[in-house]
Amino acid sequence: MAIPRRRHQHHHSRVRFLFPAIFAVSAIILFLFLFLSILAPSPNDDNHLRHLRRDDSSEGKSRSNENRVSLSRVKINAEVHNRDLWSSKNSKFFYGCSNASSKFAKAKTITHPNRYLLIVTSGGLNQQRTGITDAVVAARILNATLVVPKLDKTSFWKDSSDFSDIFDVEWFIKHLTTDVTIIKDLPLRRGQIWTPHRMRVPRKCSDRCYINRVLPVLMKRHAVQISKFDYRLANKLDTDLQKLRCRVNYHALKFADPILKMGEKLVQRMRMSSKHYIALHLRFEPDMLAFSGCYYGGGDKERTELGKIRRRWKTLHNSNPEKARRQGRCPLTPEEVGLMLRALGYGEDVHIYVASGEVYGGEETLAPLKALFPNFYSKDTIASKEELEPFSTYSSRMAALDFIVCDESDVFVTNNNGNMAKILAGRRRYFGHKPTIRPNAKKLNRVFLNKNNMTTEEFSSRVHTFQRGFMGDPKEVRPGRGEFHENPSTCICEDAEAEKKMDWDLRKSGKDNVAKKKDGDDRKKDIEAVVHDENVDYEPEMADPEDEEEDEDNPTGEVSLGNTKTEVLSNGTSTDYDSSMSEDTELDELLSD
Repeated sequence: MAIPRRRHQHHHSRVRFLFPAIFAVSAIILFLFLFLSILAPSPNDDNHLRHLRRDDSSEGKSRSNENRVSLSRVKINAEVHNRDLWSSKNSKFFYGCSNASSKFAKAKTITHPNRYLLIVTSGGLNQQRTGITDAVVAARILNATLVVPKLDKTSFWKDSSDFSDIFDVEWFIKHLTTDVTIIKDLPLRRGQIWTPHRMRVPRKCSDRCYINRVLPVLMKRHAVQISKFDYRLANKLDTDLQKLRCRVNYHALKFADPILKMGEKLVQRMRMSSKHYIALHLRFEPDMLAFSGCYYGGGDKERTELGKIRRRWKTLHNSNPEKARRQGRCPLTPEEVGLMLRALGYGEDVHIYVASGEVYGGEETLAPLKALFPNFYSKDTIASKEELEPFSTYSSRMAALDFIVCDESDVFVTNNNGNMAKILAGRRRYFGHKPTIRPNAKKLNRVFLNKNNMTTEEFSSRVHTFQRGFMGDPKEVRPGRGEFHENPSTCICEDAEAEKKMDWDLRKSGKDNVAKKKDGDDRKKDIEAVVHDENVDYEPEMADPEDEEEDEDNPTGEVSLGNTKTEVLSNGTSTDYDSSMSEDTELDELLSD
């Protein structure tokens, strides 16, 4: 019995000494773990491999503050991509040129004394701007006197402003004196006020279309008013008429003094806070999102709210959110815009001015963008209520203030392809090709979907690749592509030595980047796809089902001029102008800015 007892005592002794040993080893391991965790890089460190894609699995729930903080620390080295953040490559070799040729006759020699053209614009500020520009050209085509255009006061935007409230009417008339005769009001007829004949013209109406459709009526009635004058002139005209468009848009249309002075104050305040600033035109209103048919992860609440708005327009088909996103028709979210800018090299110290209406989701939607760019401003934050009071009840005047700040910015960015984005893109090309970033939404969609599976460097590289051709650089869009107001190629001239100098720059760049050839070959298909995207017109030309109202003088639908007749097709459009498709009036007004 003694022997088993001793064995038991010996085993008990060994177990008793084993516990301190295990404790000691555990303590050492814990100490090493703490030591290594102190030395290890932070999850937010620039060289650490981070996942950038937000978690979309929790549908309808806001992202956590911790995630927003990590996003706000994303930093990309712009020098890696060999690009100046604040200027366009080769822009110094190009300049705006809109002077008339020697063959362009003076207005006083061609204007008929008894021809008056009146137009009523449609939509918001920027759609009205295109209408005014095209009205001047239409008057020139008809050799008519133009009466100062009337602004739309009944549309979606409900602004009661007159032309003189928005633009300097005296400057407008004087600056275009040699091109078109312009008067403020229709003169009296035999001492009495007379009512002009009202008519409509189809969208994208060419110069021949105006001569065939409008001129016969104008010759008979002497005064014609064209209503809903938006995109009523063809995109492609002869050179002198295109240059006239540029003289109107970029020189004759100057904002009225009160707007101009307030706008300049806002620009000065942005300049006081930083040497450079970005201006973002953000369209993320509930109506805009409902129209797009896109889905942004807000769950049943979002589907119900936006679906209710969407049902207001009977012309819209059932939405297919995934298809819309694949086709690049979904406006980028504020967060996606911020991530794109950070990937392009703009750091969190950059100051950003945001021009927007009501943002769906409010502050919760804007929070990720503000985390990425804490220096976040709008006209409401840099101006007092008293300063904005003269403008605040007029949507077009408020839009004009944003237009000025965006136009004067070092970099202009948009999350959409609306009229303001297009007009500013064209204007910035004309005045020196200032950087204008328009998201290549079709390609960026894939990047945003897969960003959880790539490092920061990979994410940045992809964004840079897909944004080539969408940065506002010279010649990134082929002449004639897109709308003329967006790509005024006829009015942009080139330094005689430009090609030689630019080729030299490219050879130099190529020599410095021989080592990157393999990577470049790997991305060749992506780049070719981007170039293809940039030079395809995604938006088809549009027509209005109300355009072809039956003329009281011509009930049969035939338009006669002398002994000639123009064939009118079954859809009411003529063979002498561009074909188009229908669109809801309220939708048109909603999307106009």
